[in-house]
Amino acid sequence: MDAIGEILNTGQALPVALVQGKPYLTLPLDLYIPPDALEVFLDTFEGPLDLLLYLIKRQNLDILNIPIAVITDQYIEYMDLMKELRLELAAEYLVMAAMLAEIKSRLLLPCPAAEAQDEGDPRAELIRRLMEYERFKQAAQDLDALPRLERDLFTAQAQLPPGHLNRVPPEVDLREVLMALRGVLARADLFTSHRVEKESLSLRERMSQVLERMRGGHFLLFTELFELTEGRAGVVVTFLALLELIRSAALELVQSEPFAPIHVRLREGQGRDQADADAELTG
Repeated sequence: MDAIGEILNTGQALPVALVQGKPYLTLPLDLYIPPDALEVFLDTFEGPLDLLLYLIKRQNLDILNIPIAVITDQYIEYMDLMKELRLELAAEYLVMAAMLAEIKSRLLLPCPAAEAQDEGDPRAELIRRLMEYERFKQAAQDLDALPRLERDLFTAQAQLPPGHLNRVPPEVDLREVLMALRGVLARADLFTSHRVEKESLSLRERMSQVLERMRGGHFLLFTELFELTEGRAGVVVTFLALLELIRSAALELVQSEPFAPIHVRLREGQGRDQADADAELTG
């Protein structure tokens, strides 16, 4: 469109076609053009206001002070070009051409001062329509630029493979914990000595020791957390430390199936760092 506009401005003969920016004044003798092949020319503009707005913006003109004579001549030249290309002109293009011609004649013909003052600027209605069209066209472009589902964004969908089973470990029964504790106590009795020695055992210190052993995040057997050489007192203190840590949601017990060995691990998604937990326990 810009190349054709430049040819119109220079007054040269209109080319029959533009191929890669190069104008051709005659058609090849062996070229066949279907009757409707050039109707895409009108697809560039969405209507007469769009064509008029294009002419105004191409010359960087002020929309509030349109030189009607120049714009009217260029608009009619575009319409003549469409007629030469055998394009059917919509009625709305002809109506706009008539309106421009009427405004041009009213501006060029002399008018009594009293009538001119009452009539006002004949371009006012056209300017209002152009500004309103430009505002809605810009709003449409802004809406089109927003991300659109199935055009810019696509919903991710994934399905589980066939045969996949989500196994939820059963809850650990308290009776099985006590049975495991009884087995640990029975083995602890084997290491009982006759030497009487007062030994101070701290529950908080034992809780800190248990957390230190679980720092790696791996599973440990419930029975591995007990030092049998400490006797019943050490086993009881360790068991109380485990219960306190489980109550405070620092540890959890895991059992793969009923009557299977019980494992201990750090609870997933703890809200505080392990070092802070140790510091609180030892404090």
